[in-house]
Amino acid sequence: MISKKTCIPCQGGIPPLEHKEINTLIQQLEDGWKVYKNKEIRKIYIFTQYTDAIIFTNKIAELSEKEGHHPFIHIEYKKVTIILFTHKINGLHENDFILASKCDIVLKSLK
Repeated sequence: MISKKTCIPCQGGIPPLEHKEINTLIQQLEDGWKVYKNKEIRKIYIFTQYTDAIIFTNKIAELSEKEGHHPFIHIEYKKVTIILFTHKINGLHENDFILASKCDIVLKSLK
């Protein structure tokens, strides 16, 4: 189970995941995660209140610090978009899928 793993520092110099590897890993995530250009994954979370969106965002920030892997986070009132890719390899790494799975766990913990 990918959510049981921990992100490992990526030193760069390795190739990003191939299409086949990406498809295998995306199937391990909750619904809603989408692959863009084989270089990033994204998910949009919708909340009923602005403050819920901010609480979720702050929890993702804490998780990101703990994992040492930081997503782009876009907040649009009650909508939060998480965008994950690994900067050092300009593409996807297993870390992106690990953090994605943990974002969904954070959401469940807030309900």
